[in-house]
Amino acid sequence: MLWLAGYNYDGLQGSPLSKIHPSTYLFVLVFVWRSCTFGNPAGYVVHVTNKRPATTLMAVISTVLLFVVILRQRPGMAGMIDTFVAPALLVLLLSEDDEKTFARLQTVIHVVMTVNALLALFEFGTKHLVFPYRFDGAVFVNDLRSTALQGHPLSNATVTSIYVLSLLSGSRSLPTPLRLALVGLQFCALVVFGGRSGMVLTILLGGVYLLVRGVAHLTTGRVNLLGAALVIMLAALLPLALALAGYYGFFDALLERFVSDSGSANARVEMFDLFRHLELRDLIVGPDIDLLDSMRRISGLEQGIENPILRLTLYQGAFFTLLIFFGFALFMHEVARRCHSGIWLPMLGWLILLNTSESIASKTTLMTKFVVIALALYRPVRGQSDGFLKPLPRRRG
Repeated sequence: MLWLAGYNYDGLQGSPLSKIHPSTYLFVLVFVWRSCTFGNPAGYVVHVTNKRPATTLMAVISTVLLFVVILRQRPGMAGMIDTFVAPALLVLLLSEDDEKTFARLQTVIHVVMTVNALLALFEFGTKHLVFPYRFDGAVFVNDLRSTALQGHPLSNATVTSIYVLSLLSGSRSLPTPLRLALVGLQFCALVVFGGRSGMVLTILLGGVYLLVRGVAHLTTGRVNLLGAALVIMLAALLPLALALAGYYGFFDALLERFVSDSGSANARVEMFDLFRHLELRDLIVGPDIDLLDSMRRISGLEQGIENPILRLTLYQGAFFTLLIFFGFALFMHEVARRCHSGIWLPMLGWLILLNTSESIASKTTLMTKFVVIALALYRPVRGQSDGFLKPLPRRRG
């Protein structure tokens, strides 16, 4: 979508300013505007720092390391800004918002994700990508996986997987039938995105969560008969629906990813061999970039190093990696503290998924999207249950 607007975000060509996502510029402008309207810009910074200290710490660490990257002439300048500074600014801004703002934000999330899923299914059905993923304007003609609104299919799969898990244990403001419908729609979209890790993770974590919640409700109280009948009926129809979908080729793209992964699984093994060719000093401060790129090509890792910790260690050094992940861990803990208890499910899924690709070791907006979903859909609300099967009150003796 950004390419169609004349903004070459993912490519190598174009202005350096276009390598930073427009949303990051927006967050900076809003933060500056709020600090000015506060009356005392320095006082505003102190105010939000007191409310979100770990978030401020990650923003400071990321900014300092950004200057280190620039001075050392290492790759990843835009990645430090979009990946770490942008979500930190967003969390600081949201710390000032009220219930109405979060209610509107929840609506926006559900609408955008629903449109994203419907567009993905439309692209799958028509075999035409409305907003194909581009690199310097070039379209990957051999990759027909749906791209929808999120760009790259794997980015779509990651966000969709987190959203499905959030619908299961969060989104308390939505009625149960609507949540079930959204889960089904998003799961279908997850298939056409072709994300193997996202699909397997969603099935395992989502299945275990529903099983545990169902057993807990059955043992602690009576279950709504209408809801139980609906679940049994859907379970009976599920094998037939899967068989029909498989017959008409709905799972072909996903199965092809399991059969032929373009060397992705082998890359996860080969990337460990790179460390054998590096000295201790190179591991601490980062090796020569030309040498590292040569070793990558020799090892067949042109597509990337599919783990954020390993990639940051190789390109920036272990000391740099330790600092940024220290700030990241505190930031995630602070985000989780601002959510209700169900946040553990998407948080666990997020931490697993980000280790299956370069993710936060490269330029991405995935962490920004995750914190938006977490803070909006898991905002603590009193007097509501987060389960699908709500127990009825016991009869008095």
